Amino acid sequence: MQIVADLHIHSRFSAACSQEMEVSRLAWWAKRKGITLLGTGDFTHPIYLASLRQQLEPAEEGLFRLREGERDVRFMLTVEITNIFRHEGRGRKTHTLIFAPSFAVVDRLNTRLATHGNLALDGRPTLKCTARELLVIAKEVDPACEVIPAHVWTPWFSVLGVSSGFQSLEECYGADVRHIRAVETGLSSDPAMNWRVSFLDHVALISNSDAHSPRKLAREANILNCALRYTDVCEALTSRDPQQFLHTLEFFPQEGKYHLDGHRPCQVCLAPHETRAASGRCPRCGKKITVGVLHRIEALADRDVGYAPALPIPSRYLLPLEEIIAAAVGQRTNTKKVNVEYDRLLDRYGSELRILLDLDEKEFADGTPPRIVAGIMKVRRGEVQITPGYDGEYGKIALF
Repeated sequence: MQIVADLHIHSRFSAACSQEMEVSRLAWWAKRKGITLLGTGDFTHPIYLASLRQQLEPAEEGLFRLREGERDVRFMLTVEITNIFRHEGRGRKTHTLIFAPSFAVVDRLNTRLATHGNLALDGRPTLKCTARELLVIAKEVDPACEVIPAHVWTPWFSVLGVSSGFQSLEECYGADVRHIRAVETGLSSDPAMNWRVSFLDHVALISNSDAHSPRKLAREANILNCALRYTDVCEALTSRDPQQFLHTLEFFPQEGKYHLDGHRPCQVCLAPHETRAASGRCPRCGKKITVGVLHRIEALADRDVGYAPALPIPSRYLLPLEEIIAAAVGQRTNTKKVNVEYDRLLDRYGSELRILLDLDEKEFADGTPPRIVAGIMKVRRGEVQITPGYDGEYGKIALF
């Protein structure tokens, strides 16, 4: 079956996250978005874990559903971990996703992780062990745990980011790199950018929303062709087989908030060659430029722009439907007029992803304002104008 999987999200117990980020509300939003399988996020947090046990029941092998409410959506037990440590004389800060096949495994894993940090302080806990030690712990607890470096290129917290990252996956994980079967590309890069780096050839390139509020679900996701079971999902997600991993759903990477270099206080955005020409300093104030994802990929790339593998996993680019509606009616997202139109379109045509990606234009044109139709079709064709993001500032997309 075809599965839409978004496996990196957070709960209301993570910093800067919506209070709506709990499973009953997430399931409701996931159904509206068109998501089949959603990560729980934050299974290390004791209060959230207790609520997961209370609200979820087993469904297929290793997957769960709500006991009451929206029962079509499935959940996988997931968490993102922060590691802060030193390696070869440098401070390192990484983020890592872990998927677990059962609550029993989560309990054993949490017992081990609690010796490295306080799991109750934040839904995304900060641990003092190394990223490699985290990988080893997870695999010792249960080999079925999937360990995936998160948003691998972002400057501040990632395995390959410029500020505290490594020059390769092997430098970070050593011989245990064999257990890393996938990496998350993050919002500021797409698979095509990652294809330029040959040491990533042996891993799958996955995409998730990293949502901090329900409205952001499925802004990136993975489309899989497999049975709805934990083992099958993990195998499809890491397979690099276009018959099992059909495609990713992607942000336009220029919209990501670390795509280009820059210095937000001075509103300076620079391409990599401009940063090099400025010796890495802001041309207005002289402070250090935040080097973005494109620059970092170029630094480690050993292939030209445009390279593609023999059997690439395709990508489809999208904007959230409410952003298209907002642009069409000239208002901000989450305003009354935008929300009313959003709800009306979902009631008439089904899920958001079905409207954005699957319906023929003529199928929704009669019941949709022409300017919204035009916006949807522009996004499908990639006809968007993007002011790139930099230094924590999201890019801006113009449709009209």
